[in-house]
Amino acid sequence: MSVTVEAFGKFPSGEEVKRFRLTGKNGLTASFLNYGATLQALEFDGKDLVLGFDTAEQYRATPGSYQGATIGRFGNRIAAGKFSLNGKEYTLCCNEENRGHLHGGTVGFDKKIWDAAILNDKEEPSVAFSLFSPDGEEGYPGNLKVTVTMTVTADNELKISYHASGDADTVLNMTNHAYFNLNGTDGGTVLDTVLTLRADFITPVDDLLIPDGSLMPVENTPFDFRSGKPIGQDIDSSHPQMLLGGGYDHNFVLSGEEKLHHAATAISPRSGIRLDCYTDQPAVQLYTAQGLESAYGKNNTPLYRHQGFCLETQHFPDSPNQPAFPTTTLKANETFDSVTIYRISKEK
Repeated sequence: MSVTVEAFGKFPSGEEVKRFRLTGKNGLTASFLNYGATLQALEFDGKDLVLGFDTAEQYRATPGSYQGATIGRFGNRIAAGKFSLNGKEYTLCCNEENRGHLHGGTVGFDKKIWDAAILNDKEEPSVAFSLFSPDGEEGYPGNLKVTVTMTVTADNELKISYHASGDADTVLNMTNHAYFNLNGTDGGTVLDTVLTLRADFITPVDDLLIPDGSLMPVENTPFDFRSGKPIGQDIDSSHPQMLLGGGYDHNFVLSGEEKLHHAATAISPRSGIRLDCYTDQPAVQLYTAQGLESAYGKNNTPLYRHQGFCLETQHFPDSPNQPAFPTTTLKANETFDSVTIYRISKEK
């Protein structure tokens, strides 16, 4: 039941990276970096459940995997890096070749040093990370103030609370890009992890992984996780959508009607560790790590295909260009508030 702070490294620019270790009262410990408001470790039952790196320099040198980072302004893809708002077209940084804008651009929220403040270091340790994103950054309109509060609760939950407001209309879609492995970071692939998703539809994509604007029922497809199945059961399917993503890299439309709805459950049959995801967002991106960079992760071990899975709670990709999708417009002087919870437990 504490928060400890330690040096985690220094960049060539002189910027210092710090690690905040939040120890809960019932066995869950989460560690965060002020670089990218990044979830660096999630420890439970003697295992570290998220992939990542051991040094600040490794995070800086391996930007494309977004390990555990807070993503913004806009998570996922915006086609051709362009959108129109209030009759004006905005051009964003195109950081993904031939596809457009991905995860907030070349220098998104994941590559920033955030301010950090300890809010509670007792029953439910909590740290707030804050950031100012100026008008025009990566092409986005408006000055934006952002706070992401990380809390370890007494119920062994990692609670992520997002808050943002700006002085002009803009678009916003924030998420966290943690790669989970419920067997631990040295536990092999996640293909035998049993995943349940409360989603009746996905938003199918084109060959650039941009949604085509439609909804596709998951029934009788490899995307049907409603009753639970191993992640790897259908991952080599010849379904056209699976071939486009090289595995799962798709937006699942959540069916929960509650304000904070139960989105997903993942259980490792080897460790017995269970993850339950709750969110107030309308969708979750399931990504099965088929594109991990060729790099060494924690404990100097190589990262490899399907070593983790991501459950990125979010609005739909390319929403600013898709009028049928729920809006991601944040009006001037209004506030964006969202909560995602990852609850960790062990099966009896």
